[in-house]
Amino acid sequence: MEFETLQWIGGIDGCLELIDQRILPGRFEKLQCKTVEEVWDAIKTLAVRGAPAIGVTAGYGVCVAMQSLAPGASVNGALEHLEKNAAYLATSRPTAVNLFWALDRMKDRARSFASKNSVGGVEAFLQALLEEAHAICREDREMCKAIGVNGEKFIKENSGVLTHCNAGALATAGQGTALSPMYEAHRLGRKFKVYADETRPLLQGGRLTAWELTQAGVDVTLICDNMASTVMKEGKVSAVITGADRIAANGDAANKIGTCAVSILAKEFGIPFYIAAPSSTFDLSIKSGDEIPIEERDPSEVTSFGGTNVAPEGVKVYNPAFDVTEAKNITAIITEKGVIESPTTEKISRL
Repeated sequence: MEFETLQWIGGIDGCLELIDQRILPGRFEKLQCKTVEEVWDAIKTLAVRGAPAIGVTAGYGVCVAMQSLAPGASVNGALEHLEKNAAYLATSRPTAVNLFWALDRMKDRARSFASKNSVGGVEAFLQALLEEAHAICREDREMCKAIGVNGEKFIKENSGVLTHCNAGALATAGQGTALSPMYEAHRLGRKFKVYADETRPLLQGGRLTAWELTQAGVDVTLICDNMASTVMKEGKVSAVITGADRIAANGDAANKIGTCAVSILAKEFGIPFYIAAPSSTFDLSIKSGDEIPIEERDPSEVTSFGGTNVAPEGVKVYNPAFDVTEAKNITAIITEKGVIESPTTEKISRL
């Protein structure tokens, strides 16, 4: 990738720098988050989005939060400060499990340090947190590459691949999840076409997926969400690959609203449907997709477009950000650890 979706600038007194995805593709600008409130807002307002990228942002968000620690605080005081701010960051978005996974990992690292160094050593405490956040970021990049290597075989020569929303480099610290197999296949010189759903209401497919695939030189065609059945019926699609924000123990997967419909269409037309996601996206404490909390977002995302109202004033709006694709409609889940074909609770647990 010729761009970095997010990166940490400096040492323990540094800041988190993000590509502001709210204004792509019209403008390419970076946003520096220097307070925990700015990190929270970046996640909430989708300046940064995509489950893996949210997780990495949360890790660095903890480091940003620690900069407001009172001078002279003890390690135990620092731990208390961390846990309060981690709880605050956890309120930014409810569905992407990577957010909570990363925050839990940062808390575990902090508690481990505090148990061994309860007196003094606050600067070392902060350095340990930054190193943990760097590790989360580094592992995310490695995970993306591994998913691509494990999944590129599903993209055949002269095939057509449909994807929904954005699960590419803009959604991770690396080269993406759902788009990673496409980047690997492209790197191998394979010829194929990508059909990107625009992904209403916020057009992540049109604004982000089409933009980054174009930047990478991948053959991409943008379609409206309600054109997916047409390109499938016309034989233009031979595989569907999407990402996921949370995967239950049985393989049910929450992803951007509209993914469930795409999976049903793929099954109807006999097209394999793949989910590409890291192991951190699995939530084994949830038995099925029925238990996954679904974020409902502001009605204005549906009633306005580019700042212009496109619906009657005061109309009722239902705006869930995600839906759940049942495991029975998923051909395989591509992870950094391997591929789970026809996912079940037993297969997932084993891997």
